[in-house]
This record gives sequence, structure tokens and C-alpha cells, in this order.
Amino acid sequence: MQLVSRYIRRMPKTTSCEEFLRGVTAYVRKHYRRSMLTRLAEHPEDRLTCSAVIYSRVQREVWMVGDCQCIIGDQYYDNPKPAEAELAAMRAVEVRRQLAQGKTQEELLSDDTARPLIIPHMLETMQQQNRSYAVIDGFHIPRQHIVTVTLDFQPWEVVMATDGYPFLHATLAESEQHLMEQRQKDPLNIGPDFQATKAFKTGFNSFDDRAYIRFRT
Repeated sequence: MQLVSRYIRRMPKTTSCEEFLRGVTAYVRKHYRRSMLTRLAEHPEDRLTCSAVIYSRVQREVWMVGDCQCIIGDQYYDNPKPAEAELAAMRAVEVRRQLAQGKTQEELLSDDTARPLIIPHMLETMQQQNRSYAVIDGFHIPRQHIVTVTLDFQPWEVVMATDGYPFLHATLAESEQHLMEQRQKDPLNIGPDFQATKAFKTGFNSFDDRAYIRFRT
């Protein structure tokens, strides 16, 4: 994340999406030792990896690389990992099974013993990193897996966020409120309104990293 942030701050304002994909890939890649590249090519799970959603004022475009989300006007966009919902559902089934066998919600919030069940499947999914879905990891990013939204020249209100907000709204206050409501009513994140591959751990006010920005073009 720090490498990608540094690259974005320094790149020319005229950068196109294709130029960004090539440039940020090269920038991250040069931070790997040459001796690591063969292993990293075969083991994507060991790569430095992040997602990004970027607005180019010059290009009048939003670029969504990886699992991020945005609202433009009243239209919602996201770019989730293909297997994320399936893995979340698998974990939810295991959580319910453990609850039925006597585990308490508090025990599972302290130690999510259902999550290890899906870890092997998550690692399998990561073998498709920058094949069936896009991330920034120092290896070629397939253009077809980038969501690009082009804005015309009328004023737009844009919200961009990470996937740490299960319910994205037009204001930060609403998004935070809905997140807190989720924590209160379903801290294990097992549905039916929302499922995730992890829970709200004891003492945490979120289950995932979150960033939120709203601006007008």
C-alpha cells in the first residue's frame, strides 16, 4: 500500500489507465530481489499485494484495480474477487455448525476457528491473481479485469472506498453507521444481509481495513 501510494503521488497527472498499470507494476516489481522472482511467479500468495481505486481528473475516469468500490452519482460500482462470496458462504456454514455444537459467539469472536477451513481455498484462489482477477503485485495486470468508469463534463459527486465498508453510502457518517449496525446485529458476519471471510474480532470496531473519500468533480 505504501509503495502504491508513493507511486500515485509522483506519477504525472496526464497518466492514462494503461500507463498507470504498467508503471505501478514496474515500481512494485523493482522492490523484489531478483532471486525472488521465480518463486513469486509460481507463488502469488507470497507477493506484495494491494488494490486501488483512482480518479484521474485529466482523463475523467475512475479506475478500479482489485476489490474496491465506488458510488458515482446514484450508481454503485464494485470489482470483487470472483470467489469471495463463495468463501464467505463456506465460512458461514462452518460458523453455524460450530455454534450448533456449543461454541459461543464470544468464543468465535475471540478465536474465529471457522476461518482456517477456508484458508486453503483462499490460497488456491490467489493462484488466479492477475489471471482471473486484478491486483497490484508487481506482475502484469490484465486490463480486462479493471473496472473503468468514464465521467462526462457535468459535475459529479464521487465516493471511493475499500471493501471494508459492507454497505457503502453517499456519506461517511451513513457508511460508518451501517458498519456499526452490522457489528451489533451480526458480528460474526454470517448473513443473511452480509457475509464475510472474517468476523469482527473482540475489541475491534471493524472486520477489515477501510478508507473512504467523497469529492465533487
